[in-house]
Amino acid sequence: MNTIAALQAAVTAAPFDGEPSNAELDAIETEMPLILADVDLLDAQIMTIDRTPTELDHQRIRRARRRVLAARRDLANLTAAATDATVSGGAA
Repeated sequence: MNTIAALQAAVTAAPFDGEPSNAELDAIETEMPLILADVDLLDAQIMTIDRTPTELDHQRIRRARRRVLAARRDLANLTAAATDATVSGGAA
């Protein structure tokens, strides 16, 4: 009878060292504007949880939502441009 510990070495190719790889760090850096915009939106929404939002609060939330949408657009365009550059086009 095989034990789980004996099978684990065969299943696990490399031990996890707990550190992100360089590719993961690059992906995080690329997505950082979107992450920060999401944090700003959450901050604006959290401020209005326990009270009635004022007109200034509504404006702050709208601006934060626009920043999130702009960051998503920029990230999508960046990703699409990178994909277009790596994929060769042309008719077969």
